[in-house]
Parts: sequence; structure tokens; C-alpha cells
Amino acid sequence: MKNLYPKVSLGRFCRLLGITRQAYYQHFWYREQLSFEEDLIVSEVHKIRKNHRHMGGRKLYELLQPFLLAHQIKMGRDRLFDVLSAHHLLVRRQKKQTITTNSFHRFKKYSNLIRDFVPVKPNQLWVSDITYWKLETGFVYISIITDAYSRKIVGYHLADSLQTSETIQALLLAIDSLPKDREGKSAPIHHSDRGTQYCSNEYVKLLQAINIEISMTENGDPLENAIAERVNGIIKEEYLNDYAIGNIKEARGLLATVVNLYNQERPHMSIGNLTPDHVHQNDIKTEKLWKNYYTKSPIIVN
Repeated sequence: MKNLYPKVSLGRFCRLLGITRQAYYQHFWYREQLSFEEDLIVSEVHKIRKNHRHMGGRKLYELLQPFLLAHQIKMGRDRLFDVLSAHHLLVRRQKKQTITTNSFHRFKKYSNLIRDFVPVKPNQLWVSDITYWKLETGFVYISIITDAYSRKIVGYHLADSLQTSETIQALLLAIDSLPKDREGKSAPIHHSDRGTQYCSNEYVKLLQAINIEISMTENGDPLENAIAERVNGIIKEEYLNDYAIGNIKEARGLLATVVNLYNQERPHMSIGNLTPDHVHQNDIKTEKLWKNYYTKSPIIVN
């Protein structure tokens, strides 16, 4: 308005609007400060998203806390979402499903031992699944074993086939991750779908050799192996699918990097927005920060 009537003094405008000159200047100083803070935050979000390209607003808010404190910026989660929206930085999820499980085979299928079971510490329950990833040269397959308590990926392997020998490599890595001083401690339960790889004689014998109990899904419902399905989705949708990879050697190198980022840097709402590696190494009691409305209240087993 001052630009439309340049001959009218600022003091007169302020009196007409019922505000002081100080309030007028403070308003613009405040807007300038907010703009500066937003620029700082957007710059920091871009730094985080360099490695975590699809990290959502809630996790960004947790990771930004030390930065906000260091720069004396007061910002709630809702305002952060407004800033992300204004700069087109909100993440939209895409759901894709491809079947990699063949449960029509001659091998023995095991019962579901983890119905209503909730682990209370690391290495009580491992969940496993296989997913596909499309490279420029074709499909490859990723076997992942996750600790259900800490959400840490304890075993993984990438191959260009669904051979049992390839899936076993992920299991060997998981077994090697177990603490060496395990005398007197029970082995984890291994839970998976009823795919050929998990029911095969070679895979079952390896589990039985170190007294790992075998549990499997029974009716094909994704909720029977929800944690494994979720981790597969995170690794693919938040990381791998953003890269154009030409060969299996590059793919294995990228997968190792991504698993490291997931385990050591990505906060997880299911474990109190802590990182899986931190929870796994320190056996921390955590709190789930979201509620599943589709399952019954679990029974905690010691």
C-alpha cells in the first residue's frame, strides 16, 4: 500500500491500521527471519536426501533436531511439513508387488510359530524374504534377513537367480553376525514364507545345525511376514530404485552401501525413531511410535 501512495508517510499508515511503526518493522523482520530459516532447513534436507532420497518428513524431523538446536530454530513437525510442501519435497509412496515365491513344491512346510509372538531383545526372531530388483540388463534377486526386534538387516545377498545356494549366502552372513559368546543362549527363530529356497533340504539343514527353530507363513497373507515385507520395500523404494545399474557387480556394491545407510543412519518409527544398528548393538528397550489397527494386541513372550 505504501508503494501505491508514496506521499503518505509510514507513520500515518500505521495510525490508520492501528499499529505502531515498531510492530510494522518487526513484522517484516520476522518474515525475513522465517525465510532465512526455511532456506537453511531446505539446504540441510537436500544434504540428508543425497543418500536417503525418499526419507519421509517424520524421519527428517528427527534427524534435523541437532541442526535446529545448533541454529536456535524453533520448528514443529507441522511447520516442517509446510516447508517441505512449499518446496515440493514431500514424498509420495508407490506400491508395486511382484511374486517371487513358489510354494508348490515337494519339500516339507513348517508351521507358523510366531503368531502373537513379540521379541523383547535382539536375535530372538529373524524374518526373511526375497525380492526382485530390475537392472538395465535384467532382474536380480535380493535375499534379506532382518532382526525383528531391532529391525537391523543381519544378512543379505544379491544374485541373478533364485537358486537356494544364493539364498543360503544371506543366512550364512546372518549366522556370522551372532555374538561369539552365545553359550546358554537360545538361537533365533527363523521365519519366512514357504518358498522353495526356505523349505529346501540345504537351507533347513543349515538352520537345524545351529538349533534355529523354523517358522513359516501359512496362508499367503503379507501380514504373516509383515516386517520382512516392509524392510524389502524400504530398501527398494527408498534407495535402490533411484539408481540405474548396469551389472551385478555394481548392484552388489550399491546394495552393501544401502544396507549400511539403512542400518546405521535411517531412523525407524517402530523402534522409537532410533537406528536399527544402535538398537541392535545396545539392546535398547524401544517404543513403537505408530499403531497398527489391523492386528490384535500381541502377547509378549520372554
